[in-house]
Amino acid sequence: MSAKKFLLTFVLALSGLIARGQSPYESTADFAKYAMQLRSQALSKVEPQVFVPTTSHMASSRFPWKTDIVTTVFWVGELPTANNPVPNHKSSWDPDWTRSYGGFDDPDSSGRRDYIPVRFIPRQNPFYCALPYNDVTHGQTKPEAPLVIPWFRKAFQQLGHSVCKDRWVAIRKGNRTCYAQWEDCGPFRTDHYQYVFQNERPKMNLNHGAGLDVSPAVRDYLGLAATSLTDWQFVEVREVPPGPWRNYGDNNHFVIARRQTDERLAEKTFAKTKK
Repeated sequence: MSAKKFLLTFVLALSGLIARGQSPYESTADFAKYAMQLRSQALSKVEPQVFVPTTSHMASSRFPWKTDIVTTVFWVGELPTANNPVPNHKSSWDPDWTRSYGGFDDPDSSGRRDYIPVRFIPRQNPFYCALPYNDVTHGQTKPEAPLVIPWFRKAFQQLGHSVCKDRWVAIRKGNRTCYAQWEDCGPFRTDHYQYVFQNERPKMNLNHGAGLDVSPAVRDYLGLAATSLTDWQFVEVREVPPGPWRNYGDNNHFVIARRQTDERLAEKTFAKTKK
């Protein structure tokens, strides 16, 4: 007899004894207390049931959408301009970003194919973006970071190590949604956590109040102009669906997972050949 069936039989039988005045318990309150204890013990022995979904669907993100955000385009290796005074050969988290990426992420459509430059295969995810907050300054974690970053406790490794870098972001334009990793800070600001993590709107700046920078790959996937309006939200890795954003990059969670799987398979194959 299963634990649940035993519990039900016992409770029904004991209820009958109480009704006939034959219970060893002085009151129904004593009986109820004992029954609850027995229930807890019985349920602890019941094997958990696992439900396998028959249809696939994306989990609903707990992070809200930021809507109608002025969005501009930037790229690794970009030279400074009047509206973008900071060169992008380095990022807020990588002093040698161009080298780490593998080269100049040419934004010209003639120099691109399948969302990457034609001259080289990028060593980091070509689907990247920038938001106007940096959780690290002068090698130190900012004091407000543990209080304002929702995933800080889960992602924290050590002081001075960013928990924002490589975070996944969903970016939406019309009926198309692209996924990118947070790789730099801007446009213009690196302190606006009230917008990035809370409910404020982006502050006015030289680019019409832009609150999001996106890479040429994101631009091309969504069909953006140099300046557009998009929506964006943070997403967990498990919420990122298949797409070209999974294909490249030493910083890409999906590339890392594939490499680990390949390494384990190679180790198993090697072990079998030695037997």
